[in-house]
Formats: sequence, C-alpha cells, structure tokens
Amino acid sequence: MKIHLSGKKYSNGLKKATTMIALLVPVFTFAAGPKVGSEASNPVAIAMMGTAIVLLLAIYITSRLLIQQAKVKVERFKSEQKENAAKAVTAAVILFLCCLSGPLFAQDAGAATDAAAQVTVAPAALSDSSFYFLCTVIAIELVILLGLLSQLQAMMKVEKVAEVESTVEAESTAAAKPSSFKKWWDNFNKLKPIQEEASIDLGHDYDGIRELDNRLPPWWLYGFFLCIFFAIVYLWQHQVSHSAPNAIEEYQTSVAEAAVAKEAYLAKSKNSVDENTVKLLTDADDLASGKKIFSTVCAACHLADGGGIVGPNLTDDYWIHGGSIQDIFKTLKYGWPEKGMKSWKDDYSPVQLAQIASFVKSLHGTKPATPKEPQGELYKEENTIAPATDSLKKDSAKTSAFVR
Repeated sequence: MKIHLSGKKYSNGLKKATTMIALLVPVFTFAAGPKVGSEASNPVAIAMMGTAIVLLLAIYITSRLLIQQAKVKVERFKSEQKENAAKAVTAAVILFLCCLSGPLFAQDAGAATDAAAQVTVAPAALSDSSFYFLCTVIAIELVILLGLLSQLQAMMKVEKVAEVESTVEAESTAAAKPSSFKKWWDNFNKLKPIQEEASIDLGHDYDGIRELDNRLPPWWLYGFFLCIFFAIVYLWQHQVSHSAPNAIEEYQTSVAEAAVAKEAYLAKSKNSVDENTVKLLTDADDLASGKKIFSTVCAACHLADGGGIVGPNLTDDYWIHGGSIQDIFKTLKYGWPEKGMKSWKDDYSPVQLAQIASFVKSLHGTKPATPKEPQGELYKEENTIAPATDSLKKDSAKTSAFVR
C-alpha cells in the first residue's frame, strides 16, 4: 500500500488537531476567578481525559489514512469523500468536546471569594456519573478506532490482491507474446498456421492423415540445394578437370599407405615377440642372420651343419626339449643350465633369437657330415606350414644349398 501525505494536507490536519486541543483548554484553565476545588482537578479525570484525547487523535489519523486509501481506490470520488469525512470527524470531535466541557468542569458556587485568602483547595472527588461517562466515551472511541483499522486492513488486502493480479496478468501477457526468434523462424519457413490449413487442404485423406499443399521445411529444401551444388563441384573436380583423384586413384593410394603402415608395424612388433607369439621366419635375410649367429656361438656344441658334437643333433626328428619353433625359442631364451645350455636372452634381442630358432628349424632333414646319434623323443609337426610362394621356395633352396 502506498500512502501519500503532501505538505499542504499535513498542515490542514495540524490546524484541525490544534483546534481540538484548544477546545480542551477549559479542562485545565477552567473559568476565571478564584481557585476552587472541582472534579477536573482529580488525577483520575485528568488521566481519562488524556486517554480520550489520544484516542481522538488516533481516530483522526486513521480516518485520514482510510480516506487516502479510498481516494486511490476510487479516483472519481476523491475530493468529495476526503472533505466529507474530514468535516464529519472534525464536527464530531468538536461536538464531543463541547458536550464534555459542561458537566465536568462547572464552577463550584460555594467557593471562597476572599481575594486575600491564598489557601489551596483540595480537589473534589470524581462522581460516578462523570467516571462512567468518561469510560463510555473511551469505549466508543476504541470501537470506532478498531472499526476504522479493520476497514483500512480490508482495503489494503484488496489493493494487494489487485497488484498481484495485475502482475500475473502482465507476466502472462509477456509469456504469450512470441519472441523475436519465433517471429523470424515463422517468416523464414512461410508455413501456414493451423488455423489456415483448410485453405491448403487437397482433399486427400489417408487413414486420418490429410494431404496439404504446404511449403517444404527450409532445412530440407536448402539441404537439397546444397547437395546439388556439391554434386556439380565433385563431378567437375574428379571427372572433368581431374584436379582431384578419382575413386580408383584414392583406392590405390590407400592400399600403398596401408602397406607402408603394415611394414612399420611388423618392424615394431618384432621386438615384442616371445615364446608364445614367435612365428617361423622364412625370409632369406632372417635365415642368413640366424645362420651367422649360429655359426659364431652355437657351432662349438652343435657343429656348423647341426650334426652335433657336445650338443644333440639338430637335423633328425628327435628332440630333448621339443622341436616346435616355440620350444626352440624358449630353449634359446632361458637355456638349460643343468645340461650345459646357457640362456641367451641377455645377449641377443627377441628378433635375433627368432632368427636363430628359424635357422635351426631349416636344418631339419639335411645331411650333416658326422651326424650324432638321435637323442630325446620323436617329434612330429602338429601344424603343417602353408606352402611358400615361388620366391620363398627359391630362397629356401639357396639357403639349404648354402648350409650343405
């Protein structure tokens, strides 16, 4: 609630309040003449009169607030209601004070008239009629004040409800108002609203689905145009100007890049080989590298042709610790110290161990000069090695001839 009290209105109210207080002067000054005892000098009467004056001021201020609130609520009756209510309250207060001055403060006719006598007269006792009269006045003022306050509270509540309703209405109006983006999107699509679909209905109904002569969505339409433009550019580059490779050329380039990547991977993965992943090497370079190491460190026990001297014969079908490529790699890597075979894992890399093991496997079936008697158990290959290509066969033949 907003209450506005301008300086002029406040000055008028102050003048009226001053007038009411001036009417109460007889309460304290009484009539001119010698001092006499009366009911007005009684402390109870003074306290009750003070209470009545305070309640009158409260009633006046509350009525002013009520008038101001009513003026905001009903603008066209502003001047009339304010003036009438102020006059009525002022007249009621003046009438009440005039009536109150008579019965309470009448002069005592039997008072001493001797001007020389300066003896103070004791205040008279408050009569029952005066006491009940003052109590009635205070009670009436309280009822009036409570009524004005309840009316003021009701008007404030109505005003608050109206403000809330106006706020909700403003928010709903703002929410119902379409955003600038939605307006732009609708204009961009140029679609018919649902209220105007009857004007573009083609009359075809398929299980409740109506056919409308509506505009295609812009994302679909412009996407289709973009595809057409891309197709023209692609055709010109790859088929007309040949400024970019065609599909066959791109495939060949991809295959070449994959081959290079494969070779790099194999070269990198050779160093990670172990007894579980080792594979038989048939490349001539790998076998030659294996033979070189074998002739240097292994020939002392197995002879250069693998016939065996201290160590077993490596050309027959009998093996002490297994004859697979994995078994031979494991023997080279960890050795058999109790039988005089040392571990070579600290001397050679996994790739070199795989090359040595592959060379040892290539000695199988050859005819050494002085073969040692068979040792161990008969071993047969579990998996048949796939046939080699012509080049591999030639390399193997050269290697075998070289070993012999």
